[in-house]
Amino acid sequence: MERMNVNPTRMMLTSLKRRLKTAVRGHKLLKDKRDELMKEFLDLARENGRLREEVERDLDGVYKNFTVASSIMSREVMQESLMFPKQGVDLTVGSKNIMSVDVPVFDFNTTANNEGDIFPYGFARTTGELDTAIQRMSDLFPKLLDLAAKEKETSLLAAELEKTRRRVNALEYVMIPRLQLTIRYIQMKLDENERGNQTRLMKVKDMMLEEAINEKKAKDEAAIERLIESQG
Repeated sequence: MERMNVNPTRMMLTSLKRRLKTAVRGHKLLKDKRDELMKEFLDLARENGRLREEVERDLDGVYKNFTVASSIMSREVMQESLMFPKQGVDLTVGSKNIMSVDVPVFDFNTTANNEGDIFPYGFARTTGELDTAIQRMSDLFPKLLDLAAKEKETSLLAAELEKTRRRVNALEYVMIPRLQLTIRYIQMKLDENERGNQTRLMKVKDMMLEEAINEKKAKDEAAIERLIESQG
């Protein structure tokens, strides 16, 4: 791990310590978010898998009914019967927030006056298998919308989970260790400078003390010489 290229000053040390504190706090929050996202994602994935199996099973039944109806009815009659549907659908798309992720919520309303009238044809030329297929498809439509919403929700949560995981790893394995390494380097440099200053101060003190001693010694010698001269 390479340390940051900064000047080893006390101001920089204080700034990096603040950044490290923020990074550690952010790392904890992101880890909590990642864990909660994982829990939500796993629950959603299980629900999505269950709903998909149910929808695929119902769709298989619808396809079978359509297949039987197609084998009994002529192609022209089948196309004519389904050409002009009586019902339309108004689809509205909302959203809800899950762990700061906006996921879609689908809702729909039928546009026909009679919501129960789903057959766009008369019953004289069609078969019961076609009626069953239309009825089952109508009943399946809300599940299809729910599955589409959950599929999109799963995709968005997976993307957010991956983004959060990368941020956690970047903080845990890059940013925080780099800050710690740089802080240790600056602290070491400051300690070295402090020890160097103390050594220099001690040398200056010794020099001043030695100078004072020499000066006192010189004064004493001069005083003795004057005393000797005065008594001679």
